Amino acid sequence: MNKLAQPSNIPFTEPMPQTIYDAVVIGGGPGGSAAATYLSKAGKRVLIIEREHFPRFHIGESLLPYNQKIFREMGVLPALEAAGFPQKNGAQFHLGTGLKSIKMAFANGCFTMENQAIQVERAKFDDILLKHARDSGTEVREGWTVTNFSRTNDSVEIEAQAEDGKKETFSAAFLIDASGRGNVTGNLENLRVMNPRLKKLAVFAHFEGVKLDEGTKRGDTVIVRLDAMWFWIIPVSADKTSVGCVMDTNQFTKAKLSPEEIFHQIVNSSQAIRERMSNAHVVGEFHVTSDFSYYNRKIVGPRLLRVGDAAGFLDPIFSTGVYLAMQSGKSAAENVLASLAAGDDGTNRFKKFERVVLRNLKFYEEMVMGFYTTPFMEVFMEPKDKFQLPAAVLAFLAGETEGGWKLYWRRKLFFLLIKIQALHPFLPRIRNF
Repeated sequence: MNKLAQPSNIPFTEPMPQTIYDAVVIGGGPGGSAAATYLSKAGKRVLIIEREHFPRFHIGESLLPYNQKIFREMGVLPALEAAGFPQKNGAQFHLGTGLKSIKMAFANGCFTMENQAIQVERAKFDDILLKHARDSGTEVREGWTVTNFSRTNDSVEIEAQAEDGKKETFSAAFLIDASGRGNVTGNLENLRVMNPRLKKLAVFAHFEGVKLDEGTKRGDTVIVRLDAMWFWIIPVSADKTSVGCVMDTNQFTKAKLSPEEIFHQIVNSSQAIRERMSNAHVVGEFHVTSDFSYYNRKIVGPRLLRVGDAAGFLDPIFSTGVYLAMQSGKSAAENVLASLAAGDDGTNRFKKFERVVLRNLKFYEEMVMGFYTTPFMEVFMEPKDKFQLPAAVLAFLAGETEGGWKLYWRRKLFFLLIKIQALHPFLPRIRNF
């Protein structure tokens, strides 16, 4: 017998069959965890591929009341309540001069179905959500980076690499991209469109000793509007507060100062901020992140849905990021379940999902763009209880994206009043921020 043909002493082993998932989710943040939880609770086989290891630092700590409904549906609300996050009952907007302010309580809105939210330290919050997805049946791989993907008629192939260099290809019926501003599939397909008017940058840190309001307003998000920039103050625990400034990128570059130096320079220029920060001291280090608003030209594709910041990112002035991510994550899961049941690739079904996601992005983008104009602030800071407009605006700020005709016409009227104010002022002018 030919020596090469002799049987080996090593026993033959059948190759392990590849796991076929119902859905692979890129990213384990709020949007990805929400999508995976809904799918797993429906009995589907789901894999989350997450680049980092949780818990990890993240920004975007102020949530909206309408998050609460999603938390209840997911079954994660008890864990969040046990975590002891600060309760958020409203939001405050102040001019940097301290001469004008408005304090909104969600409970006062007749169009607002949820009247309470929480403020969160994202490292802890995101970790709770990801663990809940895992406990619900989702397989989670942390420390893996998606490098490419491709589609066939009946599946999506996702290529990923572990930190040790190991590469693997995963097969799924559907792919949900919840990769945040990493925008994995959008970048691979060159879909990102930047908003040239919102090229911003955020400088922020966590502090102790920040002066907060007493009583039910202690947990409010506080926004301070300065000229062409704004500050946020968000209590994220009993003794820790997130404070940050969003400004034009070129303003930061021209200053030629360190993040800490420019932060304190701006603090000292504003009476409203200076008073709250007089006894504050930084915990940890200062962070800088680009805050460029963008959207992807396509939100869906065959067997693919993008959710949260992987669909589009907005300036965080109205704290919509986590809510829109989880809302779209839930909707993505519902669309995947319907497509699995129908045995199709979801193409026609996903078109409605795309319209809704883009509609919500465009609506809040209109609010953000307005916030940087003086006429918007003049109308916004002088609410008149006419046609229930303040209640409608409060509902938008709480996360009401549906509402039907009763909110639609009031939104149109709100922006009409802003246009009239710009041309023929009927409210006091703001001369100095």
